[in-house]
Amino acid sequence: MAVTLEQVEDRNLIHFTGAVDIAVASELKLLLEQALDSGKEIHLDVDQTESMDVTAVQLLWAAERSAAASGVEFTLTGQVPDGVLAQLREDGFEEFPVPAALHTALQ
Repeated sequence: MAVTLEQVEDRNLIHFTGAVDIAVASELKLLLEQALDSGKEIHLDVDQTESMDVTAVQLLWAAERSAAASGVEFTLTGQVPDGVLAQLREDGFEEFPVPAALHTALQ
């Protein structure tokens, strides 16, 4: 499974593994909505991500905006793999409004 949600006492942890793309978009959207609805911090664990397509980045961007509007912390946990960073840069995401932590990693 490419995306899973772990809800703990004070936060939601969304784990990404393998390819995060259009094939898991509906599942990712559902998990992000569940995490946002809880009102708890949202942490994205992307250490095991092999690739991330534009659909995933758009969903994360929208979730970050919703989290900010609700006062919910939305952050990355760990390091974005170099291959994913290279792919995002190649796809032109240096200037795209991706989640702030991911944008910082792209710099």
